[in-house]
This record gives sequence, C-alpha cells and structure tokens, in this order.
Amino acid sequence: MNLNIAVLPGDGIGPEIIEQAKNVVLAITEKFGHTIQFTHALVGAVAIDGTGNPFPSETFELCKQSDAVLFGAIGDPKYDKNPKAKIRPEQGLLAMRKKLGLYANVRPVITFSSLIEKSPIRPELIENVDIIVIRELTGGIYFGEKGRSDDGNTAFDTNLYTRQEVDRIVRLACKYAMNRSKKLTVVDKANVLETSRLWRETSQDIVKEFPEIQTDYMFVDNAAMQLIQNPGQFDVMVTENMFGDILTDEASVITGSLGLLPSASIGKLTSVFEPIHGSYPQAAGKNIANPLGTILSAAMMLEYTFRLDKEAKLIREAVSSSLDNNFSTEDISDSNPRKTSEVGEWIVNYITEK
Repeated sequence: MNLNIAVLPGDGIGPEIIEQAKNVVLAITEKFGHTIQFTHALVGAVAIDGTGNPFPSETFELCKQSDAVLFGAIGDPKYDKNPKAKIRPEQGLLAMRKKLGLYANVRPVITFSSLIEKSPIRPELIENVDIIVIRELTGGIYFGEKGRSDDGNTAFDTNLYTRQEVDRIVRLACKYAMNRSKKLTVVDKANVLETSRLWRETSQDIVKEFPEIQTDYMFVDNAAMQLIQNPGQFDVMVTENMFGDILTDEASVITGSLGLLPSASIGKLTSVFEPIHGSYPQAAGKNIANPLGTILSAAMMLEYTFRLDKEAKLIREAVSSSLDNNFSTEDISDSNPRKTSEVGEWIVNYITEK
C-alpha cells in the first residue's frame, strides 16, 4: 500500500516529536512492505512568521490532497504574552478544523500497567481504565460570534450549536459504543445552558435507534468529578467542544503523563492525527519531550485511515514495551530519563527486530 501523508510539525516541541513518529512509521512501512511519502507544510506560529497566516492556503491544499495529516503542536509564548495580538497561532488550528471539516475529536484514555504508580490517582481506581472521549470539534463557543464593546470593558463569546452538528457527533459516538461495551455517557450542562438542552434532546432521539446501548446523561461538573473518583465507570463519552477540551486534559492525569495521549480528528475531507498536549515551548530544542503520544497518534492513523490493524498493534506493543522497560523521557522516568530521540530509536529497533 502507498501512504501519502501531510506532515505539519508546527511549533515548540512539534518538530522533535513528529520526527520520531515519522521514523516509527517508516520502520513499519519497511517491515510490512508499504511505501510512504511525507510532505511537510507550515502551521501555527512558524506559519505566521513565514507567511503571515497561521494556516496558509498551501497547507490547506496539501492536507486536502493527502490521505492523512500527522500534526505536532501549535503555540508560541510571544503570542501568549500578547493578548492584543490580531493573528494568533491557535487560529491556525481552528482554521484547520473548520476548513477540513474536522467535526469529531476521538481521544482514547487508557492506563499502562507499568505506569499505574505514576498517576496521582489511587491505583485501584485506574487499573484497566479504557475510555474513548469523543469531542465535537467545529461548533460551540470556540467558533461562535465573539467580540468586545467599544470601550473594551465588555466581552462576549457565543456558544452556538445546530441539531445537525449534535446529531452527527452523537451518531459517531453510538457507533463506537456498539463496537465496544455498548455503554455511552452524554455530557452536558442541560440544567443551565440552552445549547446543552438541545444536545440532550437530540441525543435522546438518536439513542432510540440503538436500543442495545446503555445511555447515561451527566452534567459536566459531575463528569469532571467522576472522572477522578471512578473513571472505570466510563466507556464512551461524547460532549461539546469546550467541555471535551477540558475533560480530556483532566483525563490525562489518569495515564500518568499528558505526553502519552493520542487523538484523531475525523472530518469530511482529510483526518488529522495528533497528540493532545501543547507545544511545550520550555522544552523546545532540548530533546526531552515525550514522543509517545505522537507515535500512538501515528498508530491511530494507520488503523483508522488505512485499516492497517496489525501495523498499529505492533506500534502499541512497542510503546508498551518501552514503558515496561522504563525506557522513557523525564516526565515518566525519574531514575534514568531518556532523550526524545532515544525513545524513538528504541521503538524503531523493537519494530525492526520483532
């Protein structure tokens, strides 16, 4: 099989972690007899510096023409420290989601047996946790009308959803639930927000078509608490954009490191695969960032886009083995931390020798 991949390293640690994911995918394609082409493009702060646009038209065209997109991270401190900046790196991420129609972000949250003690949550609460969080990605408060009053003292962000937007994401969540344990949790704030009431009404209509699924409805504040108190109760969770953003970052503590979580952004055109962490500018260029979330995102890419299940399974096996052998970066290993490139090389060697 020929794989045509758009590569968007982005900002901060993005180039370093993407390089290791590319090396792993190359090792996989060589082992299983596939061919692959990587084509790089700009996004984020580096794109603003180079073109004045955080998501240039050339990058958009490349993404559309590719089978999948492997994406690193977006963000730069010089923009974080300037709230009045008219153009921001994060606008590139939002533009990418909107233009590619990336309406669903799929984030697995699983525990690795060798890292149970690394989590701040008690081991007996998180053992064997395996959750899929499905976050709506192109609607809600991040994309609604926003602005300031003329005097600058009043600001607003509009949370807007249509029934069609809710319908397609809940149906996707139902399909995931049907392929797992047939348990779905819809997270909203229907006791306060009109958009959440639309979410709940629409969800209640859709799940009637999936009578095998056990569906629970949970307010987002309770869901945030339950994720820590009893994460094992969840299997598939579905929620709106901002709630999903917050809950998945919270869920990262279950695994023991934010650097371990992959994600897939599924869309109408090309799907995007990326780790859930940010650009971590303090670590940029130091060769210390954890590449495993990006490598696991590449495994999701092989599985979802190309149906290369054996190849994806081998990558996950290699990642688990690296963790079992305490061959990890400093966010995980206290005693003998390894460099970003060393972890990548270890996984490549595992794949090659397997």
